[in-house]
Amino acid sequence: MRVSIRPPRPEDAAAHRAAVLRSVEHLSPWNPVDPDGFHELLRRQGADLQTFLIVNEEDGGIVGKCNVANIVRARFRNAALGYDSYLPYNGTGRMSEGMRLVVDRCFTSWPEGLGLHRLEINVQPDNSRSVAMAKRLGFRHEGFSPRMLYINDAWRDHERFALTAEEWRGL
Repeated sequence: MRVSIRPPRPEDAAAHRAAVLRSVEHLSPWNPVDPDGFHELLRRQGADLQTFLIVNEEDGGIVGKCNVANIVRARFRNAALGYDSYLPYNGTGRMSEGMRLVVDRCFTSWPEGLGLHRLEINVQPDNSRSVAMAKRLGFRHEGFSPRMLYINDAWRDHERFALTAEEWRGL
């Protein structure tokens, strides 16, 4: 693997801000862009949100970020993945490698992993790169949700994808 994953740390703030600023045009059609939101993201980490930075092993740069959000335990053991890739690494396959590591960590039993059973990815239909990522990871299409999320001053439709631990091909 050319990448590794790890939780964000306070000392990542400047590198994360630089990665987001480099990638504003790439990210802004699909997500609100807040280069100064890193400390709030750190504050929100907990039982229902765990973020992983995807780090390039060669130069230590931040390839992307994946939020494992809306984590529900007990009988459901479900979460939603949301991810951003950053320039100059997008299109190199590194984000796919990192996302495979994240999915594997999610399905790995506690305490080494999150011990989840089901993951969801919700993507705006025109975001072809994120749709391709969900499919590349083996997520199956489950349906269409009109006006699902309020993003960039409008309610946005989303395609829904899901994967269970039994379906995961592993690394």
